Amino acid sequence: MIKVLSSGYKFLAILMLSIGAVSATEASDKPNILFILTDDLGFNQVGAYGNTPIRTPNLDNLAANGIRFDHAYSGNTVCSPSRVSLFTGRDGRYMSNNSNTVQLEEIDVTFAHVLKHANYDTALFGKYSIGSKMGVTDPLAMGFDTWFGMYSILEGHRQYPHILWRDGQKIRIEENEAGKKGAYAPELFTNETIKYIKQERDNPFFVVLAYTTPHADLAVPEEYSKQYSFKETPYTGMKGGVPADKYAWYYPEPVEKPNAVMAGMVSALDDYVGKIIDTLEEQGELDNTLIIFTSDNGPHDEGGADPSFFKASSPYKGQKRDLYDGGIHVPMLVQWPAKIKEGRVDETPWTFADVLPTVAELADVDLNIVPRVRTNGVSIAPLLKDSPETMPERLLYWEFSKQVGDPNSGVIGDTYQAARKGDYKAVRYGFDAPLELYNIIKDPNESNNLVSKSRYKSKAKEFLDVFEKYKN
Repeated sequence: MIKVLSSGYKFLAILMLSIGAVSATEASDKPNILFILTDDLGFNQVGAYGNTPIRTPNLDNLAANGIRFDHAYSGNTVCSPSRVSLFTGRDGRYMSNNSNTVQLEEIDVTFAHVLKHANYDTALFGKYSIGSKMGVTDPLAMGFDTWFGMYSILEGHRQYPHILWRDGQKIRIEENEAGKKGAYAPELFTNETIKYIKQERDNPFFVVLAYTTPHADLAVPEEYSKQYSFKETPYTGMKGGVPADKYAWYYPEPVEKPNAVMAGMVSALDDYVGKIIDTLEEQGELDNTLIIFTSDNGPHDEGGADPSFFKASSPYKGQKRDLYDGGIHVPMLVQWPAKIKEGRVDETPWTFADVLPTVAELADVDLNIVPRVRTNGVSIAPLLKDSPETMPERLLYWEFSKQVGDPNSGVIGDTYQAARKGDYKAVRYGFDAPLELYNIIKDPNESNNLVSKSRYKSKAKEFLDVFEKYKN
């Protein structure tokens, strides 16, 4: 059965390349694209963004030599809808489901599908979690030639997994069996990416490297955590059969020094990114590789994590599961030495839905000829150079359907909405909840609600009309 499916995947890849395909020579002129996605990394947990005690020299160097986007947003405030938005180029207005239960559908066209039209070699390493039907919506069916990592969302909650997947086949990780912790998932994903970069190929590559950290469970090789010494409150997990908090059933293992482990997880990420950049340079691929580093949503408080200790979303209010900016305003670092020769800070607002049209433009793929593609994102390619073009002001929109009780209950409760246009942002925590309006530039903490002030009456109505229009 596996052999039949593998043949089918190869046939699909050949069929897609026959539609709008380009020659190998034309493909070689296009940039490699490396998209690095972290899991629950806060805006202020990268040194380039502020005053974090966490050391991230490689990421800081990435920012110094590229573009530090200060107003970039994830697709949502939790994992799955944020990733579906990223993969398909749709924001909350085009999503069929804005809860953490959402999955890719068989008819969806992803950015990997799009880049196959430009002869890209495509690979996914790490966490997937948005395909529920093997052979139908798994990474190989969704445009990736190569896949190594985790399939389901709950698999992604383990840093020392017992199983992983390689090209649709389940493999044992014996180093982590019987209580052992010999194979750290983020390091495995890094090593696979490095091996892939070193392969000889005629085509440019598109790699999505989706780390599972710093999401819980909190775990990291000791070499990274021992460099930190903080005030600590041990996390007891399910020790003695008593849950430490509402997440303990998912993260039962105690953590003696959760703050040091959290900082170590981020520093490990930084180290892995540095190793990948070194590999690109050694292979002569760094100059023409577009590197994008970001997070799927804001910081979490699960498994002993304390985002307030690190001021992880500062200067923004909220965290994961919020539509205040702390839940969706993410670090976004972009480096492309061939086109971006001077480091800068860019304050253009943009979001995950814009990635698909951006890579399509960079690869010279006309989305009008890609069957079934459906995106309402906008290409930010005009920003990815030393003389960026000013992009028109536009509306950005998010919607999050929170699950009742247990965060993974599957039972949908209130739906939150948020939108930003220019300097202003509105939120509504439920369809029947009052509107909140903020100047997100002057008031990044969203503490001065402008909605009752007469001079903002028309602005408030503009956002309220948007929320009413898209709430169903």
